[in-house]
Amino acid sequence: MEFTSNYKKHTSKNLIQKFLINNFYNNFISLIKNLDIKSILDVGCGEGFTLNKFYENKIGEKLEGIDFQKNSIEIGKKLHPYLALKQGNIYNLEYKNDSFDLVIATEVLEHLGDPRRGLKELVRVSKKYLLLSVPNEPFFMIANFSRGKNLSRWGNDIEHIQHWSAKGFAQFIIHNSELRIKTKRHPFPWTILFLEK
Repeated sequence: MEFTSNYKKHTSKNLIQKFLINNFYNNFISLIKNLDIKSILDVGCGEGFTLNKFYENKIGEKLEGIDFQKNSIEIGKKLHPYLALKQGNIYNLEYKNDSFDLVIATEVLEHLGDPRRGLKELVRVSKKYLLLSVPNEPFFMIANFSRGKNLSRWGNDIEHIQHWSAKGFAQFIIHNSELRIKTKRHPFPWTILFLEK
């Protein structure tokens, strides 16, 4: 079975990588740990690493994840058999309106050719909250380049189509939805927005 770049990132032994990811998740958890959240949908869940953090912190009772890549779901089901993971498409989420208390999409929107359409679906299936993250550019590319990753592309990930600064991502959300930004966080090298409908 071929392991994805997401799997390799989350299982890396590199101490800097581990520190950055732990800091990222600590920011996520701190934003929602005191809220009454029963159901969570992770869109672009990969192998379920993010949902597993919610599970470990006893946040949510219904934890579901979808990902476009079949391979990621197969690995995720082996790693986290207690999570409900399935293959799906962000542009056509097979859920009714207002299905989940919290909808999350971490490191997803920058991969989309039509992020507005993806955002619209995320908003549709959320009852109240959304938690979104994207790479904070140009810092993400600088971080990659400085550790020798993607040197021929000046640190740019080949799968990243969209490139947002922290301010640019907030503006994208405001201009393309009726969401209210409750909190912004910037754990290097990402931007996290906690949003309310």
